[in-house]
Amino acid sequence: MEIGDLHYHRPATLAEACQLGRELGPGCRFLAGGTEILVDLKHQRDTADHLISLRDLPELREIRSDEDGLRIGAMVSLAEVAESEAVGLEYPALREAVLHMGGAQIRNQATIGGNFCRAVPCADTPPVCIAAGARLRLVGSDGERSLPAEDFFLGPRQTVMQAGEILVDIHLPPMPPAAGASYQRFSTRGGMAVAVASVAALVRKDAERIAAARVVLGAVAPVPLWARECCAALADETPSEELLARVGAIAAAEAQPITDLRGSEAFRRELVAELTVRALRVALDRAEEAPA
Repeated sequence: MEIGDLHYHRPATLAEACQLGRELGPGCRFLAGGTEILVDLKHQRDTADHLISLRDLPELREIRSDEDGLRIGAMVSLAEVAESEAVGLEYPALREAVLHMGGAQIRNQATIGGNFCRAVPCADTPPVCIAAGARLRLVGSDGERSLPAEDFFLGPRQTVMQAGEILVDIHLPPMPPAAGASYQRFSTRGGMAVAVASVAALVRKDAERIAAARVVLGAVAPVPLWARECCAALADETPSEELLARVGAIAAAEAQPITDLRGSEAFRRELVAELTVRALRVALDRAEEAPA
């Protein structure tokens, strides 16, 4: 298959990019790393008459860490996320998620913003960011807005972004005291294959009890799924293997998997139960080691 004729645009400013997107309308797509959109165009999973490159917009390429948390520009490559000292120290679960994705060549080209905006259910970075309480900053020709990461997705390959809007950055708040996070996933061929199921967990402890938890499931629902019943079952409980097994079963019941070539619905539910247990174990261990 071949990609048809396209008009290529390379705006010099964010405002110019937004204006172009609004003027060109549904027939245009923003181009970040291109590792997903170009494949989708080639295999006719998407169509476009215009591609608007974001490569010349420096405000989309920054990683900034301060007292308000961490801001990762949408055009930061996955390799840059994995190599960032701030990410490794403050959000090791995000680094883990990125290192699961493809090989070095893909990570050097692909961007974290593209992983969000293509909105495929098996994307690896959204569940971790949602568990961390991330917010997304969108800029369009009419101004900018901020929204929780979990509100960004409407369905497979569907987001809340309006014509001309661009994802500028992802803001991760500071990790709470005595908190830890983990990302666990299963695929049939390691990082070179997409996730069959994945689980991100963030746990905050208060002495010997779990003060709060967030568990977010990936690849087992149309959008990243915040397993709220699982989280409620963890609150104010003392960690134990019995508890983890019980909440793993609850998460599996909350999942909305399908059967496809990569796995059956039943298999994916079993994976969710096991991955939830694994993610919570690691998150709890990290919470024990984190400053109170």
